[in-house]
Amino acid sequence: MTNPLFLFDLGNTNMKISLASLRGVEKSLVVPTREYTSDSLGLLLRDACSFFAIAPDQVRAWVVSSVVPPLDRILVGAAQRFFACPIYFVPHDIPLAIENRYARPREVGADRLVAAFAGRRLFEDKTLILIDFGTATTFDCVQDNAYLGGLICPGVLSSVRALGTTTAKLPQISLETTGSEVEIGRDTATSLNQGIVHGFAAMVEGLTDRLKKSLGDDRAVIVATGGFAEKIVSVCSGIDHVQPDLLMQGLRMAYRDMIREQGEGR
Repeated sequence: MTNPLFLFDLGNTNMKISLASLRGVEKSLVVPTREYTSDSLGLLLRDACSFFAIAPDQVRAWVVSSVVPPLDRILVGAAQRFFACPIYFVPHDIPLAIENRYARPREVGADRLVAAFAGRRLFEDKTLILIDFGTATTFDCVQDNAYLGGLICPGVLSSVRALGTTTAKLPQISLETTGSEVEIGRDTATSLNQGIVHGFAAMVEGLTDRLKKSLGDDRAVIVATGGFAEKIVSVCSGIDHVQPDLLMQGLRMAYRDMIREQGEGR
């Protein structure tokens, strides 16, 4: 791959790192978000180059969506010291070609806005509802070329952790189900698995129906992304598309737009 990109989804729980070209996302890995120094993060990312089978000096740029501001300057330091390549934060350094109708536009998490931009580029339908199963479960509404806002609900993993910290006798659960129909749990682990997975599926089904009414479009297209999307979608009706790399695609397309505007695309 010639002049690849590093794409970063820097979240509260995990940091996802993807190798990409201007044409697509190639490989990804996920590490926990924790306290780093610029040196420890730089060394980790040089190791990531070995996993991706590239040399650090091949990387043309880093493109970042971050909701963890204290780590931003550490990421900048790692890029400068270990890679000597430019780093761009979206949407601060690379504006997105989507109208932001949030009451206070700066309050929108970068991840939500980038996903909305990506959804608008990937799907031609007038109305989109984008569901991200991350640290929180977010519902974001896009109509025409405008990001309207959405809903923020508890996340799958945070809900499981909350149960674990307040109920010491509960067992570890796998979030595995045996079929699309809800099963009455006859042991604690099954009860938890069924409750979490089908509970979130029911939340998605109910909230998407209500959002469609609020948006005035019962043909709105539902797109799911995030780490738990596959598990929830397997028992959830009404999801039209699953796009695991929706945010990374948005970062890639934003960078591609920028260099094309600068007359450097190839």
